[in-house]
Amino acid sequence: MLHPRAAIYSRRTLYLFESAGLVVIALATIYAGYQETMLMINNARVTLADLLLMFLYLEILTMVGLYFESGKLPVRFPLYIAMVAMARYVIVDIKEMDNIRLLGVSASIVLVAVAVLVIRYGHVRYPYLEDLDDLADATSKKNNLRD
Repeated sequence: MLHPRAAIYSRRTLYLFESAGLVVIALATIYAGYQETMLMINNARVTLADLLLMFLYLEILTMVGLYFESGKLPVRFPLYIAMVAMARYVIVDIKEMDNIRLLGVSASIVLVAVAVLVIRYGHVRYPYLEDLDDLADATSKKNNLRD
């Protein structure tokens, strides 16, 4: 067991490194989005693969923002990003893919989608205690507004 003062300093240090890492991820994502935008402008052409890549960048930024805001990262966000990334892979490389690879990637997308559904069902059916407290607070605020 750490001394209470050491525990506080270690938590603060970890939070600092975590925040710095998130800032680096956000800046790198913004820069990558800028590069992709400039490439589309230079090519004077926008493809579905470009749009999906931009969507991936936005999802990553949303994930970073959500983590900064709440300190939590829902596991569904990386799964959404994985599904879009695999869909982009299929769209970009479909001409070079053989049937087995296409079937494998498609099955992977379906598997990740099923995982999202299972996680969502579990979250609704068996919510965390903190979520129940938040729901109770929101309900009481809503009832107070009606009065």
